[in-house]
Amino acid sequence: MAEKFKIIGGETLRGEVSIGGAKNAVLKHLAATILVKGKTKIYNVPHLTDVDIMLNVLSDLGAKYVYDQVEKSVEVDASNITSITAKYELVSKMRASFIILGALMSRCKEAIVALPGGCAIGERRVDFHIKGLEALGAKIKIENGYVHAKATKLVGTDIYLDIPSVGATENLMLAAVLAEGSTRIQNAAQEPEIIDLANFLNTIGADIIGAGTSEIIINGVKAENLHSAEYTTIPDRIEAGTFMAAVVATKGKAIIRNVFPAHLTFFNDKLIKMGANIKLVEPTTIEVNCKSRLSSINFVTQPYPGFPTDLQAIAMTLLTTANGVGIITESLYENRFMQVPDLRRMGADIHQDRNHAIVKGVKNLTGATVAASDLRAGAALVIAGLMASGETTVEKLHHIDRGYEEFERKLQNLGAKIRRYNDEIENQIKGVLNESRL
Repeated sequence: MAEKFKIIGGETLRGEVSIGGAKNAVLKHLAATILVKGKTKIYNVPHLTDVDIMLNVLSDLGAKYVYDQVEKSVEVDASNITSITAKYELVSKMRASFIILGALMSRCKEAIVALPGGCAIGERRVDFHIKGLEALGAKIKIENGYVHAKATKLVGTDIYLDIPSVGATENLMLAAVLAEGSTRIQNAAQEPEIIDLANFLNTIGADIIGAGTSEIIINGVKAENLHSAEYTTIPDRIEAGTFMAAVVATKGKAIIRNVFPAHLTFFNDKLIKMGANIKLVEPTTIEVNCKSRLSSINFVTQPYPGFPTDLQAIAMTLLTTANGVGIITESLYENRFMQVPDLRRMGADIHQDRNHAIVKGVKNLTGATVAASDLRAGAALVIAGLMASGETTVEKLHHIDRGYEEFERKLQNLGAKIRRYNDEIENQIKGVLNESRL
């Protein structure tokens, strides 16, 4: 049954919210657990659709897992890997599951992995993954929608990435953990999630240095050097940015806990330039507030530490009612303005020219029925609904559920008028009420 959000806009958000574990980090930690012939426990794991998909991938490979929703932990036992095939039905649902390729090659020296799916935000080819694995010694062929990779052994080498691809950096890190000798990845991605994966791998016995810089060195270790461990995932910087934006958008004031402010330096700077106030309360706690109408800004999405593409749609929503004209340049994905038509339905004045969006602030947005086209566009439309006058319905919540745990509950705790429903149940309830009146 298709679920929807019903939002009554105009409420000022106030209170406290705690950010969950980073989706884009924990998915890679889960993939990495298959390197260990034993149990690995990960804490700060959000309960998300994407996490469920990755756990199903692991289970299909023969690993066992226990998810504790109260403790927010997952224990994976990868003692017995019985399959080297990551099936299309699973991998096609979530691009991040393609990271299993590097992990399987590291442990089994063979992998059959379906080409990935995920949000339709633009072309994200796997060429860099393939070329990097071939440089390590893998023989690869692609047929029938699957990547078939095999190697007698993997041998460390120098790998240069034409662009600092996050997925390619992670896949090659995983593949190189058990390679002979040292592997050097140049022009590597520098995102906090890359650092967190390196820290996780080092915790289980790998030898990785340089994560967070453009050059990462992985010194190969023996399989017997890898061991069981416990690890806590970093907070989700994109979820944190989303709630910061929601508070600012409604001219509210809130305490946001379990956040690493350094991971959001560029985004925070832009919010401050728009008129928000951000104060560090504790090392992992910030206070965000805004009392007046925002001012427009210009920005360009860039690989970390630049402005994150995952917060572009949300920032665009803020610009829709800001003073002046803001120009957004999306430099990473060609289809990442998919929220524009729905924002226009709500009264936004946005002109799009290829990878540029010119946003002229209007007095206010008005409620409408809109649909999430991808994960971050969905969150942006929810914030638009909180800003708008009247009632907004957001459809296709399966996109939002991929990356936000208990999104509506957290917003409700801040004072938002938002609820989840589906038409079938609503109609059943109305039918029962009508019968009772008769």
